[in-house]
Amino acid sequence: MIRIDKGVELRSLLNTLLRISLLAGACILGACSSGDSEKTASQGAGDVTGSAILRDGQLSYAATDYYQQSAGKPGGTLRATVALDTSTFDVHAISHGNVQWLGRILYDGLVYQDEQGNISPWLAKSWDISPDGKTYTFHLRDDVTFSDGVRFNAEAVLVNLEHMRDPKTKSPLAAAYIRPYQRGRIVDEYTFEATLSEPYSPFLDVLAQSWLGMISPKQIKENPKSIAEHPIGSGPFVLESYVRAQGANFVKRADYNWAPPVVRHQGPAYLDRIELSFVPEAMIRYSSLQSGQSDFTLDAPAQNAKAIRADPNLRFHSRVRKGNPFRSLTLNVEKAPFNDVQVRKALALAIDREGVAWITGFGEYAPKGDFLAANSRYYDPSFKDALAYNVAESNRLFDQAGWTARDDKGYRVKDGQRLSATLLITENPAFPNSVAVAIQSDARKVGFELNIDVVPTAVATDKRYAGDYQALGGGYWHTNTPDGLYILYHSNSIASEKLIGQNSSRLRDPELDDALDRARRSSDPVELKALYSQAQRRLTELVPAVPSYESIHMIAYRSNVKGVIFDTSHNTPLFIGVWLDKEGS
Repeated sequence: MIRIDKGVELRSLLNTLLRISLLAGACILGACSSGDSEKTASQGAGDVTGSAILRDGQLSYAATDYYQQSAGKPGGTLRATVALDTSTFDVHAISHGNVQWLGRILYDGLVYQDEQGNISPWLAKSWDISPDGKTYTFHLRDDVTFSDGVRFNAEAVLVNLEHMRDPKTKSPLAAAYIRPYQRGRIVDEYTFEATLSEPYSPFLDVLAQSWLGMISPKQIKENPKSIAEHPIGSGPFVLESYVRAQGANFVKRADYNWAPPVVRHQGPAYLDRIELSFVPEAMIRYSSLQSGQSDFTLDAPAQNAKAIRADPNLRFHSRVRKGNPFRSLTLNVEKAPFNDVQVRKALALAIDREGVAWITGFGEYAPKGDFLAANSRYYDPSFKDALAYNVAESNRLFDQAGWTARDDKGYRVKDGQRLSATLLITENPAFPNSVAVAIQSDARKVGFELNIDVVPTAVATDKRYAGDYQALGGGYWHTNTPDGLYILYHSNSIASEKLIGQNSSRLRDPELDDALDRARRSSDPVELKALYSQAQRRLTELVPAVPSYESIHMIAYRSNVKGVIFDTSHNTPLFIGVWLDKEGS
């Protein structure tokens, strides 16, 4: 399937071939039919414990995955590895995936989702919503402090929300999530009132996410730049030391006693310390875990998943993240040839998603052809096959769009112009060059010339915000609400001088906008289900991007690590209940 072009680095090719040889014989995830009434999903779509359940095409996990079932033993140091450094601990200022679990180590949120995805208390004990859906009154806990001794109160909430949307913060995520937030008012020390410009039903959901954790208001006001390397939160651990690109050490906060009630954990964390090392090399993360040099990896290598499962001293979990699946391509609908919906759909049908998923996930990733993760609320599996791999239909659509002639190299032409586009990518482990080459090969089979341009991340970012591209490679947008569709595809989310927008397809569709607008204003589950179904259907018709597989987070740890549960918003590990069995292996 892969055609080797001279522009592809030899090192990338050799690494890909090595990984494939190491994993020969590994099990490939089978597609799950939406007609299945109920089944356990043990690979790709869920973790090895079998807690993932597919019911009528929708994915869920056992409620017990999300709360502590018994007390653990205090003490010990957890040695953990992860592939990348976030480069800052200011969770309001980044959209890095590590924040999903890292934010829970240092910070607390106003609210928390329960096991079913409903909003439950955390730092806010309760809240009232006005009949028009524009005013939220939060009643706050009065026993919470930040690690600098400052009390958590209504002023802290006000300062944090202002920091999230302050242009100086340059927030690519938190600011977008609270965009309808208009102003805040301190009613009294432990009562805060938030007023929105319009009804926004996902407001509480987004406040439950790690990127919107509470930072010390004193630090925000007096020295906001220090948050990057010396963060001050109210969470169960405190940052002891940090060396960029090397690692970070966290120590337990002994007086912590305000975990989310859903978690069912009382008092401080069990671990004394977490020593986190940044290890980009997948094989080193695996070998250090296998040898006992580390206890836990937050980026379990997919190529070693089979070996990890087979090792009695190791445990493995693969979890689907809510929100939007991984996209192999985002198509700029304002630039030819992708201003033609038939061309967009034809190209999407020509891409072998199972092949793309295999190259990156080695059988661990579930191929995906629709636009919402299967465990997201209001996911509709009716459209899962709308963009299924279909070369014959792809060729028919290209012909219908007028690209019937071929040049001497086999590429389609019309009016003397070759059917061609450039795919802009960066050096990214989540979207390696080998994936781009595989997509290029699939496109060539149907007469589409897809050139690959590898640029530095900063260049790609500038071009993305300026709309200066035809197609972008790679990307996912995890969120705990189906409103992620608004973030990626509503016309209000297109980047501008005033907004770091995420609608990189630059899609403007009145029907889709209307459905997503109405969903934001509604709190009726029946209406929301219908509106989000309409949005999912419409996206398979418009094809602003090419979804490829579910966004999956994989972890592995040694068998003496106990008490691993998962965050309800992110499906990533929650370390407050983790403990070490000194008698275990």
